[in-house]
Amino acid sequence: MELATALAGLDAHPWSTVDHAYGPAEDLPGLLRAFAEGGEDAEEALEELYGSIVHQGTVYPASVDAAAYLARIAASGRQTVDALRLLGCLAESEDEYDVEPGAVRAAVTAQLPLLIPLLTDEDAAVRQAAGWTVGHTRDTRTALPAVRARLAAETDPAIRAELLTAYGRSDRAGAAAEARALLGPDAPAPLRLAAVFAALNAEEPWLAAHRDAVLGLLPARETARSGYADEHQEPLRAVVGILLERDTDADRASALALLDAALRDERPEVRAEALWAADHACTLSRGAPQRLIPAIAPLAADRAAAQLLGKIGPAAAEAAPVLAELAAQPDDEAADQALAALVLVAPHTAAPLLARALGRRPRAMRCAAGSHAPAHAPFPFDPELFAAVRARLAAQAPEHPEGRKDCGCSTTRADNDTAALVHLLRLWGPRAVEALPELCAVLPRFHYAATAITAVAAGTGPVEREQAATALRAGARKLLVAQALHELTGEVGPLLAAAEAALATGARGAVEAARALADLGPAAAPLAPALRTALGRTTDRDTTPEVDADLALALALWRINGETAEVVPVLTSVFDTSQGRQWFHWTSARAAREIAVLGAAGRPLTGRLQALLDDPAQAPSAVLGLLAVADPAGLDRARLAEAALHSAETRADLKGACDALQALGAAVLTPQQHDRLAALATGDRRLVVSGSDHSMIREDEQLRAALASVLDQAG
Repeated sequence: MELATALAGLDAHPWSTVDHAYGPAEDLPGLLRAFAEGGEDAEEALEELYGSIVHQGTVYPASVDAAAYLARIAASGRQTVDALRLLGCLAESEDEYDVEPGAVRAAVTAQLPLLIPLLTDEDAAVRQAAGWTVGHTRDTRTALPAVRARLAAETDPAIRAELLTAYGRSDRAGAAAEARALLGPDAPAPLRLAAVFAALNAEEPWLAAHRDAVLGLLPARETARSGYADEHQEPLRAVVGILLERDTDADRASALALLDAALRDERPEVRAEALWAADHACTLSRGAPQRLIPAIAPLAADRAAAQLLGKIGPAAAEAAPVLAELAAQPDDEAADQALAALVLVAPHTAAPLLARALGRRPRAMRCAAGSHAPAHAPFPFDPELFAAVRARLAAQAPEHPEGRKDCGCSTTRADNDTAALVHLLRLWGPRAVEALPELCAVLPRFHYAATAITAVAAGTGPVEREQAATALRAGARKLLVAQALHELTGEVGPLLAAAEAALATGARGAVEAARALADLGPAAAPLAPALRTALGRTTDRDTTPEVDADLALALALWRINGETAEVVPVLTSVFDTSQGRQWFHWTSARAAREIAVLGAAGRPLTGRLQALLDDPAQAPSAVLGLLAVADPAGLDRARLAEAALHSAETRADLKGACDALQALGAAVLTPQQHDRLAALATGDRRLVVSGSDHSMIREDEQLRAALASVLDQAG
C-alpha cells in the first residue's frame, strides 16, 4: 500500500468532533502524517500520539478513529513496527474514557485484514510486533486461526513465544495444551517461558515440570525482554504473584519453595531477581516472611534484602545479628542501609550503633524518627543516642559557629535532618527535656519544633515550662507555634491572632485555622464573625481545597456556638457539590466522618449519609456518621455492617472499614458476615495491596489485628 493511499481522507476526517486526552483531536492529522513520513519529527509525533490517544493506558473516542490510519500506515511498510505497537496498546487497553466499552478494541479488530498478512512479513521484528498486536484483539474468528497457523510455521524462538502468548489471549486452554510439550530443557528459553505463563493463565495445576522450567531459565529477565508482554517482564515475580493470588495451600507452598530455591542460588543475578520477587511475595502473603526469612537473612548485605527485612520488621528478628555486623562496617553507605533495616527489625540493638555514627547514617536516622517506623511504637530512648541527637541538633542552630555547614550537606538534606532529629525528641517526650535549649534554638527556622517543645516540656517543672513558653511566645505569629503554646500554657490570645491571620491566606490556611479554632470551642467565639466572612468568600469555581475549607469552617462554627441552622445548610452544600464528582470523592467521605461531632443535631443529613453506603470507598465514613447522627431506632445495622464489610473486601477504604466494624461491634454481624470477616482477619492474603511500599506490610498487620479484635468481641 502506498503511503498516499494510507493517508487518504486524513485531512477531511471530522477530527474536531472527537476527543483525545487533551480535548478535540484536531492535531491528529499532523501527528499521523509526521509519524508516517518518518522524518526528523517522526519520533516526537509518535510520543505525542501515545500521549493523546492512549494516555497512560487510557483510550478515547479519537482512538477509535485513529486505528484505521495506523493500520494503513503499518501495511504501507512505513514505521510498521511502531504503528503495530501503538495499535496493540489501543487493543490492549480496558481503561476507556467517554467511549463505548470495547469500541477501541473493535476498531483495531476491524483492521485485521491489513494486520494478519504482516504475520508472515520477511522482517522478524514486524512478524513479532504483528503477533503481539493481533493477539490483543482477542478475536477468535479471524485472528486465532491465523495465529495458530503462524505458530506452526514460525521458526524464530522469540516470535514463536510471542505467538504462543497471543494464542493464549483468545484460547487459554488451547495455548496451555500446546505449551505442555515446550517445557523441557530442549525448548528455546523464550518459548519455555511463554509455555509456563500459558499454563498459569489457563489455571493448570503447578507441576514439577513448571518449577524445573522456571529454575532452569533463571536469571530470566533478559529472556522475558525478548517479548512484548509487559506482565512477563519480571518473570519470577509474575509467576510467584500468580500462584499466590490463587490462594490455595498447595500453590502457596509451591510459590514459596520456588522463591526459597532461587534465593539460595549461587549466582548474584539470580538472587537479585529472587529478592525482587520475594518482596512482592511478602507484600501479598502473610505467611511468606516466616517461610523466606531464613533464605533472605544471609543476603542482608544486599540493599534489596536489607530493605525487605526492614519492611518485615520485628518478625525478621533472626536477621538482627547479621544486620548488626553489617551496620558496624566502615563503608558508610552499606552500613547505613543495614542499620536502617536493624532500626525496624531490632530497635534496641540499633540504638547504640546509631548513636556512634549519627551524622553518617541519614537513612537509619529517618527510620528511627518514624519515616518508616510504626507511629504507635516510638524508637527506644537511649542515653547515648539522646546525647548524639542533642549535639547534632545544636550544630544546626542559627547561632552555632558553623551553622548548617557543620552538617556537610545541602539545605534540603539539612532540613530533613532537622526534621528527623526534632521528631525523635518529640516522640521521646519528657525524657528528652534536657534538649529543650536545642529545640528552642532551632524554632525560629523550623516551626515544627514547637510540637516537640510542648511534648518534652509537658509534665516538667515550672522552670522548664516557662523556658518553653518564652520560646513559643516569640514565634506565636505562626499558627502551629501558637497551637503548641496553647497546649502548653492554655494561652488563647496568641492562638486567636494567628488563626485570624491564617483565615485570610486562602483555602489551606482557612482549613488549618478552622481546625485550630474548633479545638478551642466556645473560647474561639471572638473569631466567629471572621469564620462567617471566610465562609462567605467568593471563588471562581469549586475545587476540593475550597470545599474542604467550607467543611472545616462550618464544623468550627458548630464547635464554637452550636447553632444548627447556621451549619447544616453549609454541610448540605458540601455533599451537593461533591456528589458524582470524581475528584471530590474523599471530600464527601471526610465530611461524612467529621459531621459525627454534630450528634443528633446532624439528623437532617441522614439521607445524605445513607446515599453514600453504596460506594465502597465512602461507605465506612457514612457508617460512622450515621451511628453518630441518625435516629438509632431507624438504623438498619445489618446494612451498615454489610457496607463496611464490602468496603474491606474490595480494599476501598480498609482503615475506615475497620473503624466502622469496631464501632458497630460483632453483635450486629450475621453468621455469614462473621465468616467473611474471619476470612479477612485470618486468611493468608494481605488486605493492604497499595500505598507506601515501606509501610504496606506493617499496615496490613495493624489492620488484621483490628479486625481480629472485632472477632474477639463475638467470642
